[in-house]
Amino acid sequence: MLLDWISLFLRWFHVVAGVAWIGASFYFIWLDNNLRSPPEWKKQKGIKGDLWAVHGGGFYEVSKYEYGPEVIPEKLHWFKWEAYTTWISGFLLLSLVYYHGAAIYLIDSSVMDLTPAQAITRGLGLIFGGLFIYEAACRSPLAKYPKVFGIMFLILIAAASYLATHWFSGRGAFMHVGALIGTIMVGNVFFKIMPAQRLMVDAVTNKTDINPNWGLGAKLRSVHNNYLTLPLLFIMISNHYPMTYQHQNAWLVLMALGIVSAWIRHYFNLKHIGISRPSILITGAMGMIIIAGWVSMPVTVKEDISTIEKAPAIALNAQQEEVFDVMQTHCANCHSAKPTDEIFVIAPLGLMFDTWSQIVQRAPLIHRRAVVTKDMPMMNKTGMTEDERQIIGKWFKGL
Repeated sequence: MLLDWISLFLRWFHVVAGVAWIGASFYFIWLDNNLRSPPEWKKQKGIKGDLWAVHGGGFYEVSKYEYGPEVIPEKLHWFKWEAYTTWISGFLLLSLVYYHGAAIYLIDSSVMDLTPAQAITRGLGLIFGGLFIYEAACRSPLAKYPKVFGIMFLILIAAASYLATHWFSGRGAFMHVGALIGTIMVGNVFFKIMPAQRLMVDAVTNKTDINPNWGLGAKLRSVHNNYLTLPLLFIMISNHYPMTYQHQNAWLVLMALGIVSAWIRHYFNLKHIGISRPSILITGAMGMIIIAGWVSMPVTVKEDISTIEKAPAIALNAQQEEVFDVMQTHCANCHSAKPTDEIFVIAPLGLMFDTWSQIVQRAPLIHRRAVVTKDMPMMNKTGMTEDERQIIGKWFKGL
């Protein structure tokens, strides 16, 4: 129960920090795109563009300098901790749920039979290896060719998605691709945006020239983050929708949704600079409908339950047989390779209890949800009795 509370507060904090970071990112991209050429007297003071806005009962004037003000003000607001706290809380949450609970949430023996140590090592390698490749590409001549760089980035995310979905459970795979994207985004802040801003502040303070490339490079990384935001937000909520991460081509589903959502974001970025392209929204909506239709088509499950290990095929003692019977009666109607429930046509959270080995692998989760919190089966629609819950409880205590 303590871990559940820790998970709740971490997740809550992560969402709050993420809202702050995404809000600031969206606002500053909007602000920069909506700046207009200022009056001549402002240009003489070094102001590149300004904007007037009304909000919260007041008028605001925002100005952006071409290079920098004559003097650094006493109070200068920096925007970095929104990004850092989002990443730190997210990594702690990833560690608690998917690394501490690797056997339950990260490892799927039907995908690849890994030990927790092997799964965690691959997960960390995927995240930080991907960050290294991205950062190296940004610092290479490749960055001078936006279209080529964009293709390279798509290949990087596609490779990460393919590897993750062939290493981990569906949920674990999607979360690790999201962790990679989030790490790249915070890396942009840490490795490029903040250093560039420190150089600019130092130059103004010391009355030295400001290199225009500092600001241009930092803004480019901000734009990268802007386009990655919607794909990342989808991944954050994807664990509620197993039809995406449990699809037999889940990595393609992830890539398709990511590309379409970034394309839709492109419409708003163009809109901010006065370019209206309704065709982007139309094609984006069509893309989402096509993806939904594709994902909803009947597919062949990865594992045929007629050939997998069933209770009679292995030696179970009397207690284990009781537990297996309870699970088949009350849980496997939803949590199965072929659910019989009229609502859940795909196993919720990707959890399947068709075999004894699958039940043993998820034993802590089953005990917590069926015996401790008693919120499963959902609304107790199958009528699990207290005695049946205690059968699971006694078995779990003896493990």
